[in-house]
Amino acid sequence: MFEILLIANALWFGLGFHLFTLRNKAFAKILVPIAHRETPVFEILVATGPFLGGFNFALCILNVLILLYPAVFPEGDQRLILCLFFALAHGSQFISNVPVALDNRKGKGVWQVKGLMRFIFVTDFVLMVANLVLVGMYAY
Repeated sequence: MFEILLIANALWFGLGFHLFTLRNKAFAKILVPIAHRETPVFEILVATGPFLGGFNFALCILNVLILLYPAVFPEGDQRLILCLFFALAHGSQFISNVPVALDNRKGKGVWQVKGLMRFIFVTDFVLMVANLVLVGMYAY
């Protein structure tokens, strides 16, 4: 189960790197309505993509390295800490979207949590929970 979750984490963080760094303009278009894309703020958002992508790249590589070298973290306590860290990484992404999603229900929100953003929102939640399940398994 640990290896499957590492693969899922690596794929997800790799996709985050791809979207935020390699397709940073597409990322910005997901968040910014067409009417506001000619503003300087849009270009600032585009420029922040690689910053976010860098974190995702590092997390992707960490998961891959743990997969390639499982003997480095063989103990349950070590894996518990890793899974807790990955749960926090996914959870921080999920939690930051909750207020926006709640505002969407009121007809507001700085961006729409639909389409790809909803997929990202849900996937971060699922991976957070999956990592927490392993935390619970390693804790007992």
